[in-house]
Amino acid sequence: MLVERRNIFLIGPMGAGKSTVGRQLAKQLSLLFFDSDQEIEIRTGANISWVFDVEGESGFRDREEKIINELTKKTGIVLATGGGSVLSSITRKNLSSRGLVVYLKTTIDKQLIRTKRDKRRPLLLQSLNDGFSTNDDSIRETLELLAKARNPLYEEIANITVSTDEQNVRFVVNKILVLCKKQNIL
Repeated sequence: MLVERRNIFLIGPMGAGKSTVGRQLAKQLSLLFFDSDQEIEIRTGANISWVFDVEGESGFRDREEKIINELTKKTGIVLATGGGSVLSSITRKNLSSRGLVVYLKTTIDKQLIRTKRDKRRPLLLQSLNDGFSTNDDSIRETLELLAKARNPLYEEIANITVSTDEQNVRFVVNKILVLCKKQNIL
């Protein structure tokens, strides 16, 4: 069990496996699991794409910042954050000061594979709509731009970094647990 029921926050790009790994990690540690995107959907009664369409990215990011602030005040949770949540300096501060931050790292190639048929990724859908294209090139270009802006922010606040590229969920969860124990976090 975590010392003082400390929190674990998962950060990383879309398609890294934050929600999937987070659910399993929480189960393994008998902690509550939250997904910031799901919380936004529950509270707005609409999916993320709709919130993006109506409020724009800045409106969505404001909601995300408030929800992550609220969730990170809880104790004994695993939280999967949205890929762009680290754009907020307030969110970065809250994540790094209120728990262990685990960066789930993945390559653009894996992101392309994992997000290919996902219709719930507003920034990818926008890249397709802007380019009037359905090919991987416009999506790859979007993912590369996002990575360039966000990867340094993930690295800035991460206590632990784990690659999810060639690993199954169980392996990633076990690797996180081992790294936590090495750092005397568990």
